[in-house]
Amino acid sequence: MTLQTVYLNGDFMPMEQARISPLDRGFLFADGVYEVIPVYQGQLFEWEAHYQRLENSLAGVFINNPMDNQAWLSVLQQLISLHPWQDQFIYLQISRGQQIPRDHLPQADLIPTVFAYTNPLKPLADSIISHGIKVITLEDIRWQRCDIKSIALLPNVMAKMQAQAAGVDDVILVNQQGYVTEGSASNMMMVKAGEIITPPLSAHILPGVTRQVIEKIANRHHIPFIEREIHQTELDSADELWLASSTKEALPICQLNGQPVADGQPGAIWKQLRQLYQNYKIQTRTRSTI
Repeated sequence: MTLQTVYLNGDFMPMEQARISPLDRGFLFADGVYEVIPVYQGQLFEWEAHYQRLENSLAGVFINNPMDNQAWLSVLQQLISLHPWQDQFIYLQISRGQQIPRDHLPQADLIPTVFAYTNPLKPLADSIISHGIKVITLEDIRWQRCDIKSIALLPNVMAKMQAQAAGVDDVILVNQQGYVTEGSASNMMMVKAGEIITPPLSAHILPGVTRQVIEKIANRHHIPFIEREIHQTELDSADELWLASSTKEALPICQLNGQPVADGQPGAIWKQLRQLYQNYKIQTRTRSTI
Protein backbone atom coordinates (compact mmCIF):
# COMPACT_ATOMS: atom_id res chain seq x y z
CA MET A 1 0.00 0.00 0.00
CA THR A 2 1.40 3.38 -1.02
CA LEU A 3 1.84 5.90 1.77
CA GLN A 4 0.26 9.12 0.53
CA THR A 5 1.80 12.53 0.94
CA VAL A 6 -0.35 15.67 0.97
CA TYR A 7 0.40 19.35 0.64
CA LEU A 8 -1.03 21.58 3.38
CA ASN A 9 -0.28 25.27 3.84
CA GLY A 10 3.27 25.20 2.52
CA ASP A 11 4.37 21.78 3.74
CA PHE A 12 4.40 18.23 2.40
CA MET A 13 3.48 15.62 5.00
CA PRO A 14 1.99 12.14 5.39
CA MET A 15 -1.78 12.25 4.96
CA GLU A 16 -2.25 10.85 8.48
CA GLN A 17 -0.50 13.91 9.94
CA ALA A 18 -2.50 16.57 8.09
CA ARG A 19 -4.65 18.70 10.40
CA ILE A 20 -7.03 21.60 9.73
CA SER A 21 -8.69 23.73 12.39
CA PRO A 22 -12.38 23.05 13.13
CA LEU A 23 -12.79 26.82 12.91
CA ASP A 24 -11.71 26.84 9.27
CA ARG A 25 -14.42 28.49 7.18
CA GLY A 26 -14.25 25.64 4.70
CA PHE A 27 -15.41 23.30 7.47
CA LEU A 28 -17.98 25.66 8.98
CA PHE A 29 -19.42 27.36 5.88
CA ALA A 30 -18.17 25.37 2.86
CA ASP A 31 -16.43 28.68 2.14
CA GLY A 32 -13.98 27.59 -0.52
CA VAL A 33 -13.37 26.20 -3.97
CA TYR A 34 -11.63 23.19 -5.47
CA GLU A 35 -10.17 21.70 -8.65
CA VAL A 36 -9.63 18.14 -9.88
CA ILE A 37 -6.82 17.68 -12.39
CA PRO A 38 -5.96 14.45 -14.23
CA VAL A 39 -2.36 13.37 -14.60
CA TYR A 40 -1.39 11.06 -17.46
CA GLN A 41 2.05 9.43 -17.55
CA GLY A 42 3.20 11.80 -14.82
CA GLN A 43 2.08 14.97 -16.63
CA LEU A 44 -0.70 17.36 -15.70
CA PHE A 45 -3.47 17.33 -18.33
CA GLU A 46 -4.80 20.68 -19.59
CA TRP A 47 -3.20 22.52 -16.66
CA GLU A 48 -3.73 26.02 -18.07
CA ALA A 49 -7.48 25.43 -18.44
CA HIS A 50 -7.74 24.05 -14.91
CA TYR A 51 -5.69 26.93 -13.51
CA GLN A 52 -7.87 29.50 -15.29
CA ARG A 53 -11.01 27.87 -13.88
CA LEU A 54 -9.45 27.92 -10.41
CA GLU A 55 -8.73 31.63 -10.82
CA ASN A 56 -12.31 32.25 -11.95
CA SER A 57 -13.78 30.28 -9.04
CA LEU A 58 -11.63 32.14 -6.50
CA ALA A 59 -12.59 35.49 -8.00
CA GLY A 60 -16.25 34.44 -7.94
CA VAL A 61 -16.16 33.97 -4.16
CA PHE A 62 -13.73 36.87 -3.47
CA ILE A 63 -10.74 34.81 -2.31
CA ASN A 64 -7.28 35.85 -3.46
CA ASN A 65 -5.26 33.10 -5.09
CA PRO A 66 -2.50 32.28 -2.57
CA MET A 67 -0.07 31.20 -5.34
CA ASP A 68 0.66 32.14 -8.92
CA ASN A 69 0.71 29.74 -11.85
CA GLN A 70 4.37 28.72 -11.50
CA ALA A 71 4.14 28.22 -7.74
CA TRP A 72 1.13 25.94 -8.21
CA LEU A 73 2.97 24.00 -10.90
CA SER A 74 5.94 23.51 -8.61
CA VAL A 75 3.76 22.19 -5.77
CA LEU A 76 1.69 19.88 -7.96
CA GLN A 77 4.65 18.49 -9.86
CA GLN A 78 6.40 17.69 -6.60
CA LEU A 79 3.23 16.04 -5.31
CA ILE A 80 3.05 13.91 -8.46
CA SER A 81 6.70 12.88 -8.12
CA LEU A 82 6.16 11.70 -4.54
CA HIS A 83 3.78 8.96 -5.71
CA PRO A 84 4.44 5.95 -7.97
CA TRP A 85 1.34 6.09 -10.16
CA GLN A 86 1.79 7.07 -13.81
CA ASP A 87 -1.86 8.14 -14.02
CA GLN A 88 -3.20 10.15 -11.09
CA PHE A 89 -5.81 12.74 -10.25
CA ILE A 90 -5.04 15.70 -8.03
CA TYR A 91 -7.61 17.23 -5.73
CA LEU A 92 -6.78 20.74 -4.56
CA GLN A 93 -8.88 22.90 -2.27
CA ILE A 94 -8.63 26.48 -1.09
CA SER A 95 -10.81 27.73 1.75
CA ARG A 96 -10.99 31.29 3.02
CA GLY A 97 -9.14 30.19 6.16
CA GLN A 98 -9.58 30.01 9.90
CA GLN A 99 -11.65 32.66 11.69
CA ILE A 100 -12.20 33.22 15.42
CA PRO A 101 -14.93 33.74 16.43
CA ARG A 102 -17.27 32.13 13.90
CA ASP A 103 -19.05 34.80 11.85
CA HIS A 104 -20.89 34.74 8.54
CA LEU A 105 -18.98 37.88 7.53
CA PRO A 106 -15.36 36.96 6.82
CA GLN A 107 -12.55 39.04 8.23
CA ALA A 108 -10.53 40.90 5.64
CA ASP A 109 -7.10 39.58 6.68
CA LEU A 110 -7.73 35.82 6.67
CA ILE A 111 -5.01 33.52 5.35
CA PRO A 112 -6.44 30.90 2.94
CA THR A 113 -6.08 27.23 3.79
CA VAL A 114 -4.46 25.37 0.88
CA PHE A 115 -4.69 21.59 0.61
CA ALA A 116 -3.83 19.16 -2.19
CA TYR A 117 -3.46 15.42 -2.53
CA THR A 118 -3.38 12.81 -5.28
CA ASN A 119 -4.87 9.38 -5.94
CA PRO A 120 -4.33 6.77 -8.67
CA LEU A 121 -6.46 7.37 -11.76
CA LYS A 122 -7.92 4.09 -12.91
CA PRO A 123 -8.83 3.42 -16.56
CA LEU A 124 -12.45 3.16 -17.60
CA ALA A 125 -13.88 -0.23 -16.64
CA ASP A 126 -14.41 -2.73 -19.45
CA SER A 127 -18.05 -3.09 -18.37
CA ILE A 128 -18.65 0.62 -19.03
CA ILE A 129 -16.88 0.51 -22.39
CA SER A 130 -19.09 -2.44 -23.40
CA HIS A 131 -22.41 -1.60 -21.75
CA GLY A 132 -22.32 2.05 -20.64
CA ILE A 133 -23.95 3.39 -17.50
CA LYS A 134 -27.50 3.76 -16.18
CA VAL A 135 -28.93 7.08 -15.04
CA ILE A 136 -32.16 8.68 -13.88
CA THR A 137 -33.36 12.27 -14.16
CA LEU A 138 -33.72 14.38 -11.01
CA GLU A 139 -34.67 17.97 -10.25
CA ASP A 140 -31.65 20.26 -10.07
CA ILE A 141 -31.75 21.75 -6.55
CA ARG A 142 -28.24 23.23 -6.56
CA TRP A 143 -27.43 26.91 -5.99
CA GLN A 144 -27.46 29.51 -8.74
CA ARG A 145 -23.70 29.78 -9.35
CA CYS A 146 -22.73 26.34 -10.58
CA ASP A 147 -20.04 27.94 -12.77
CA ILE A 148 -18.04 28.30 -9.53
CA LYS A 149 -16.37 25.04 -8.49
CA SER A 150 -17.57 25.41 -4.90
CA ILE A 151 -16.90 22.86 -2.15
CA ALA A 152 -20.57 23.21 -1.14
CA LEU A 153 -21.60 19.92 -2.76
CA LEU A 154 -24.43 18.63 -0.53
CA PRO A 155 -27.03 18.65 -3.36
CA ASN A 156 -24.60 16.66 -5.52
CA VAL A 157 -24.08 14.18 -2.68
CA MET A 158 -27.85 13.80 -2.30
CA ALA A 159 -28.21 13.19 -6.05
CA LYS A 160 -25.57 10.44 -5.91
CA MET A 161 -27.36 8.84 -2.97
CA GLN A 162 -30.67 8.91 -4.85
CA ALA A 163 -28.99 7.30 -7.85
CA GLN A 164 -27.61 4.55 -5.63
CA ALA A 165 -31.03 3.99 -4.05
CA ALA A 166 -32.53 3.66 -7.54
CA GLY A 167 -29.91 1.09 -8.55
CA VAL A 168 -28.27 3.29 -11.19
CA ASP A 169 -24.87 4.91 -11.66
CA ASP A 170 -25.64 8.61 -11.88
CA VAL A 171 -28.22 11.27 -12.64
CA ILE A 172 -29.09 13.90 -15.22
CA LEU A 173 -30.24 17.07 -13.48
CA VAL A 174 -33.19 19.02 -14.87
CA ASN A 175 -34.17 22.56 -13.84
CA GLN A 176 -37.68 23.76 -13.00
CA GLN A 177 -38.26 24.79 -16.61
CA GLY A 178 -37.60 21.24 -17.79
CA TYR A 179 -34.17 21.87 -19.29
CA VAL A 180 -31.14 19.68 -18.69
CA THR A 181 -28.23 21.18 -16.78
CA GLU A 182 -25.59 18.59 -15.77
CA GLY A 183 -24.85 15.26 -14.13
CA SER A 184 -24.12 15.03 -10.41
CA ALA A 185 -20.45 15.86 -11.08
CA SER A 186 -20.19 16.14 -14.86
CA ASN A 187 -21.28 17.94 -17.98
CA MET A 188 -24.00 16.33 -20.08
CA MET A 189 -24.04 15.80 -23.85
CA MET A 190 -26.57 14.43 -26.32
CA VAL A 191 -25.91 13.06 -29.81
CA LYS A 192 -28.65 13.51 -32.41
CA ALA A 193 -28.24 13.00 -36.16
CA GLY A 194 -24.45 13.04 -35.87
CA GLU A 195 -24.29 16.26 -33.83
CA ILE A 196 -22.92 16.56 -30.29
CA ILE A 197 -25.29 18.86 -28.40
CA THR A 198 -24.63 20.27 -24.93
CA PRO A 199 -26.24 23.00 -22.80
CA PRO A 200 -24.60 26.42 -23.25
CA LEU A 201 -22.30 27.74 -20.55
CA SER A 202 -24.01 29.91 -17.98
CA ALA A 203 -24.12 30.46 -14.22
CA HIS A 204 -25.96 27.12 -14.03
CA ILE A 205 -23.28 25.06 -15.83
CA LEU A 206 -19.72 24.29 -14.76
CA PRO A 207 -17.27 25.16 -17.57
CA GLY A 208 -15.88 21.63 -17.72
CA VAL A 209 -12.34 21.18 -18.98
CA THR A 210 -13.27 17.80 -20.48
CA ARG A 211 -16.21 19.49 -22.19
CA GLN A 212 -13.74 21.99 -23.63
CA VAL A 213 -11.42 19.22 -24.85
CA ILE A 214 -14.32 17.36 -26.48
CA GLU A 215 -15.37 20.53 -28.28
CA LYS A 216 -11.79 21.05 -29.50
CA ILE A 217 -11.54 17.46 -30.74
CA ALA A 218 -14.94 17.63 -32.42
CA ASN A 219 -14.01 20.84 -34.24
CA ARG A 220 -10.71 19.37 -35.44
CA HIS A 221 -12.42 16.28 -36.83
CA HIS A 222 -15.46 18.01 -38.32
CA ILE A 223 -17.98 16.56 -35.86
CA PRO A 224 -20.68 19.19 -35.31
CA PHE A 225 -20.59 20.51 -31.72
CA ILE A 226 -23.70 22.51 -30.84
CA GLU A 227 -24.39 24.54 -27.70
CA ARG A 228 -28.10 24.92 -27.06
CA GLU A 229 -30.71 24.19 -24.42
CA ILE A 230 -31.82 20.55 -24.21
CA HIS A 231 -35.35 19.93 -22.98
CA GLN A 232 -35.92 16.83 -20.91
CA THR A 233 -38.40 15.51 -23.49
CA GLU A 234 -35.60 15.32 -26.11
CA LEU A 235 -33.66 12.73 -24.11
CA ASP A 236 -36.04 9.89 -24.98
CA SER A 237 -35.29 10.20 -28.71
CA ALA A 238 -31.53 10.80 -28.42
CA ASP A 239 -29.13 8.66 -30.44
CA GLU A 240 -26.57 8.85 -27.64
CA LEU A 241 -26.24 10.45 -24.20
CA TRP A 242 -22.94 11.10 -22.38
CA LEU A 243 -21.62 12.42 -19.11
CA ALA A 244 -18.19 14.07 -19.22
CA SER A 245 -15.75 14.82 -16.39
CA SER A 246 -12.02 15.11 -15.74
CA THR A 247 -11.58 11.72 -14.08
CA LYS A 248 -14.01 9.75 -16.29
CA GLU A 249 -13.57 11.55 -19.65
CA ALA A 250 -16.83 10.73 -21.54
CA LEU A 251 -19.19 8.03 -20.25
CA PRO A 252 -21.86 6.55 -22.53
CA ILE A 253 -25.34 6.44 -20.99
CA CYS A 254 -27.15 3.34 -22.21
CA GLN A 255 -30.18 3.36 -19.92
CA LEU A 256 -32.27 6.36 -18.89
CA ASN A 257 -35.08 6.07 -16.34
CA GLY A 258 -35.24 2.32 -16.88
CA GLN A 259 -35.43 2.54 -20.68
CA PRO A 260 -32.63 1.90 -23.22
CA VAL A 261 -31.02 4.86 -24.95
CA ALA A 262 -31.38 4.08 -28.68
CA ASP A 263 -30.29 0.42 -29.00
CA GLY A 264 -29.02 0.30 -25.42
CA GLN A 265 -25.33 0.12 -26.41
CA PRO A 266 -22.51 2.70 -26.51
CA GLY A 267 -22.94 4.65 -29.74
CA ALA A 268 -20.71 5.12 -32.77
CA ILE A 269 -19.93 8.80 -32.08
CA TRP A 270 -18.90 7.99 -28.51
CA LYS A 271 -16.60 5.21 -29.74
CA GLN A 272 -15.03 7.57 -32.26
CA LEU A 273 -14.69 10.33 -29.70
CA ARG A 274 -13.16 7.98 -27.13
CA GLN A 275 -10.38 6.98 -29.52
CA LEU A 276 -9.77 10.58 -30.58
CA TYR A 277 -9.59 11.58 -26.91
CA GLN A 278 -6.89 8.97 -26.24
CA ASN A 279 -4.96 10.24 -29.27
CA TYR A 280 -5.29 13.81 -27.99
CA LYS A 281 -3.80 12.83 -24.62
CA ILE A 282 -0.80 11.26 -26.34
CA GLN A 283 -0.32 14.30 -28.58
CA THR A 284 -0.53 16.62 -25.59
CA ARG A 285 2.15 14.66 -23.72
CA THR A 286 4.37 14.62 -26.78
CA ARG A 287 4.11 18.41 -27.25
CA SER A 288 4.88 19.06 -23.58
CA THR A 289 8.16 17.10 -23.77
CA ILE A 290 9.49 18.85 -26.88
